[in-house]
Amino acid sequence: MERFNEHIGAVNSCHNDARIQFESFQDQRHSVSNVLRSCGHEIDIAYRTRLTAALDVTRFLLKQGLAFRGNDESTSSSNRGNFLELFEWYSQRNTEIFEVVNQNAPANNQLTSPMIQKDLAHACASEITSAIINDIGDNYFSLIVDESRDSSVKEQMGVVLRYVNKEGRVIERFLAIVHVSDTTSLCLKDAIDSLFAQHGLPLSKLRGQGYDGASNMRVNSLSMSL
Repeated sequence: MERFNEHIGAVNSCHNDARIQFESFQDQRHSVSNVLRSCGHEIDIAYRTRLTAALDVTRFLLKQGLAFRGNDESTSSSNRGNFLELFEWYSQRNTEIFEVVNQNAPANNQLTSPMIQKDLAHACASEITSAIINDIGDNYFSLIVDESRDSSVKEQMGVVLRYVNKEGRVIERFLAIVHVSDTTSLCLKDAIDSLFAQHGLPLSKLRGQGYDGASNMRVNSLSMSL
């Protein structure tokens, strides 16, 4: 019996090993799942902080109408472009952001790549467009179209909406740039119809049309309002 008890109480005994594992199981604070859960929460907070900082920089550049990219964005460049330079400047003045960006962030989760910059800009554009459409509501509006070519000689038209808001103020808001295959009246009309359908703008609320550089559309302007 004494020999049996000695075997049970031995350091390397099965009983002692089972006891240690049971005590570890009861200590949920140091369990693997809890550690992973805690790490996951910290990673999520760091990601949100990093994303918010990148979004702040994006909103500032869009508001000021500034370019994002630089001619040389390498780490040795003295000027890496407005987005990267402002992002770095921002992090240097905020400890919370500095701790989760650049060298302190995963290499595959920097949130500063050209693709991420475009995604953030598109997200901001979507939110702004939604705010414009909501501001128009069920009110009447007018359409202003300016057709021109971009630097690659592709035809495009800028679309501006003019309306009276809830405070009685006349508002003009840029809605979109639409690329078109040609500048015939039918092509431009189809592009405008598609844009209106995309944003839920009813043609029945259209009460005025103006065209600058899109003279072909003047012929078709009456048919659009019907």
